[in-house]
Formats: sequence, C-alpha cells, structure tokens
Amino acid sequence: MRARDLITDLPTVTLDTSIAAAARLLAQQRLPGLIVVDERGLPLSVLPGTQVLRLAVPDYCQEDPALARVVDEEHADRFLRSSADRTVRDALPPQPRELPITDPDATLLEMAALMARTHSPLVAVVDDGQLSGAVTLQTLLDRAVSA
Repeated sequence: MRARDLITDLPTVTLDTSIAAAARLLAQQRLPGLIVVDERGLPLSVLPGTQVLRLAVPDYCQEDPALARVVDEEHADRFLRSSADRTVRDALPPQPRELPITDPDATLLEMAALMARTHSPLVAVVDDGQLSGAVTLQTLLDRAVSA
C-alpha cells in the first residue's frame, strides 16, 4: 500500500486565512488538520486542529487545567469568539518544524514514521511539484488495522 492509494482531497488554507474559517473547515468536514499552502499551492505547514484550539484556550488554562474548571460557559464561549480575528499564521509555531510531506510512493510505514516524528495528523502528498492531496491518520490507521 502506497501513499497514492490512500490520498484524500483536503481543503487547504493560507497563512492569512482566518482562524474562524479554518475552524469551520475542521468542524464541518471533520478533519484532523489542514494543509497550509503558499501562493503556488505548495505546502508550507500542517495546521492540526489542536493548534486552532490552542488559540482559543487561555494560556493559564493550558498551564493549569484546574483553572479551566472555574470558567463558566459564557466566558469560555467568549474565549472562543476572541480568536476569530486571528489568522492561521498566529496558530503556527514560531520556529518552522519538519514538514510532513511525502511522495506518492511512500509506504504505510514511511508515512506512519513521518506522522509520528512530526506530530502531525496528516501527511501532504506532493507529486511533480504539485500537491496531490493528503493521507490522514485515520485513513492510515484504518488501513493498518485491516491488513
């Protein structure tokens, strides 16, 4: 089984896409993450859904989860809405990491190792300088356990 056999079309976003738009894509299409592309449509990064959540959850709640328990629902909703004016650029780490990119000939094990090493819920598949799609963690696991 190769990457080409498991490719899924995923929507892409740019660095200037709003977090609200990215969150809608993640939620509506039940995606684990999104591929961030440059002006040529080539992958720059992967935006995991957890990074979108990180923007909506105050730092003090991330550092001490017990504090999250004392925040009422109204204020929690306000935190979520306050991230709406931010962009994908704000959600990405300041230091670029290894990109989870592979070619169509990558094996299941190669993709699994890349996902594990980069902590990414998906791998972008690039063929001849063009983004072909992605292989998601769910697709990879489904295939691995059914084999």
